[in-house]
Amino acid sequence: MSDSSPLPPVRLRPEAELARDALATPLLSRAARLARWAGPETRVDPGGELAEEQLPAAAEVLGLVGANAEGAASAEGAGAVEEAGAAEEAVGLADEAWQVAVHTGLVTVTDEERGTAEAGEALRLLTSGSPRDVLEVWLGALEAVLADASVPDLGEMEALLEEAGEDGEVDLSSLDWDPEAEAAFLDGVLGNLYLLTAGEDGPGEGPVPLPALAASMIVPEDMEEPTDEVLEQVSDALMRLDDQFRLLEPIGLVEFRPVDEEVLTEEGGSDGAGGSGIDEADVSRYGMVRLTPLGLYGLRARLLEAGYEAPVVGELVDKGADVLLDGTGAFPPGAARAETEQWLARREPLAAARELLSAARGADAGAPLRRLRCQQALSLVGAVAEPALREVLDDAELGGLARVWLAEHGAADVPAPPESMVFWLTIDTLAAQLAAEGNSAELRELVEGLAAGHSGFFESAWRVEHPATAEVLEAMGRLHPDKKVAKEARKAAFKARSQRGEQGE
Repeated sequence: MSDSSPLPPVRLRPEAELARDALATPLLSRAARLARWAGPETRVDPGGELAEEQLPAAAEVLGLVGANAEGAASAEGAGAVEEAGAAEEAVGLADEAWQVAVHTGLVTVTDEERGTAEAGEALRLLTSGSPRDVLEVWLGALEAVLADASVPDLGEMEALLEEAGEDGEVDLSSLDWDPEAEAAFLDGVLGNLYLLTAGEDGPGEGPVPLPALAASMIVPEDMEEPTDEVLEQVSDALMRLDDQFRLLEPIGLVEFRPVDEEVLTEEGGSDGAGGSGIDEADVSRYGMVRLTPLGLYGLRARLLEAGYEAPVVGELVDKGADVLLDGTGAFPPGAARAETEQWLARREPLAAARELLSAARGADAGAPLRRLRCQQALSLVGAVAEPALREVLDDAELGGLARVWLAEHGAADVPAPPESMVFWLTIDTLAAQLAAEGNSAELRELVEGLAAGHSGFFESAWRVEHPATAEVLEAMGRLHPDKKVAKEARKAAFKARSQRGEQGE
């Protein structure tokens, strides 16, 4: 996904609601509690990490199970192992929350030499700042977690650190880990998840199977049948994502159902997780992930920071009709309708209809699609728009559109259009569909129906004085399955271009 790729518009929840969600996330709420706990007796190392001997106390402040490490050490038998494991997990969670607190400014190191820390300015933002202030702190926490999620297993890293030479340098090549590639992989996965959530052809707010996300990053689009090597790579990627989404869930980015560990011990083992071993009837056993409303907000913020255009439904409500029609040109139908409904809700209907019609005029390349969006918008206005449509009946660019609208709404005394207007409107409509959908199956059906229902269509069509006539006729020649009809369309396109060239001399 390049930074020039058009992204589908998303529907974000109000910032106040998202801020409440952010405050309720397990990781940020723990970080805030530790910030309130920090004081004169809190000790940190030069890097700001909480002193190891204070981690059990921090875990106890958070109310985590097994926080009392001393109790774990004195327990006996199997219970001792379980309690020690719980204490270790609790300490790990406390350490993670403290690091987020430092990263976001919830905690500030006050004296590096003495190793003291206290609550930072960001804590005040969480308690008395605006919803946007809260979300800014949450975004900082998200960045910290994403950075951690791109780091390999801590145990392997510690082993490397122990083996580091006298110069202290770590041989990352022995770990087969490329930090930039790992971060880019995770960014790509999250980008695909964003597209699936925002796009009208995806599951929307529903969950996405983890194997599908892994395959989207590994399997080439033109590969019909993945090779065993590719399937193995998908399996490895799936297990890596399983680890990463476990880390991302506590910050509220996703809701996640991990890979069922039993499937890894069944026939095929982990190799089956990425290939034909997947039971399609119960793909959820291989992990399911859903981007939360807060996560959608967070990923959009990161996309904007990276230079992408990531529109939001509702951004155009205070703009003019020209901006609305141009802005929704690339929107999918559902998003375009939602944006237009919000725009109309702020305006008097008849005045809005007149403004839309005025903005729909033009001979530029985007004009046909503007007129299509205008027609769709006017269908939402209703019968009250009739006076505005009657005012443009004699307009060369809008007269055909107006007649169609009036006829669809049962208006009386609608004058019949001249033949030239019918052909102009046909070319304009096809140009708009071509701009909106490209060479789609729907456009192909429209082209076939048009050529079949109007004998001699091409002989008249090439004469239409519309800027897109030649382009539309070329598209008809490209899309029509009948070779004879396609040839007629291409000949008509050549005539249209020749005519335009003669007129330009």
